[in-house]
Amino acid sequence: MTGILAKLKRGDRRSIGRADQVARQAAKNPKLFPELISGLLDTDPLVRMRSADAVEKITRDNPKLLRPWKRLILDSASTMQNKELRWHAAQLLPRLSLTPAEKEEALAILNDYLADKSSIVKTFAMQALVDLALAPPGDPDLRAQITPLIERLTRTGTPAMKARGRKLLKLLDTTP
Repeated sequence: MTGILAKLKRGDRRSIGRADQVARQAAKNPKLFPELISGLLDTDPLVRMRSADAVEKITRDNPKLLRPWKRLILDSASTMQNKELRWHAAQLLPRLSLTPAEKEEALAILNDYLADKSSIVKTFAMQALVDLALAPPGDPDLRAQITPLIERLTRTGTPAMKARGRKLLKLLDTTP
């Protein structure tokens, strides 16, 4: 393995390793982004996890980079089992320009993530649902559909879900 993915190998699974460095490098040189996307499918779980982290960081400021990879992300997100990949996929889904059918697909994925064992996956799925509902031009039907769900998860979820849920409910209440 050569290139930027080689920088994501080795080390402790609890560490992001050199993902920040790789993200900065790919942000400066978008021609490296396809290699980083290929890391989402790498056989090495560390490379997959750290590639997802770097992709998420880069696309915060430049979500357009995801356009050519929309189908891959949707397909991969539905089959990911690793919690680190799932929480990053939840962050990426609202950044995609989705058709109505793809939006339904993303909603199904996120609803599946709400049943995950990991509190962080559930918390990011909650955030992603709200992000999809509030993304311009806004989706009042989705907003009406997810508000009771977020209310329930805020009452019954883990401490992280309750804290995020309170913030999300305020956002849902105050955003026109």
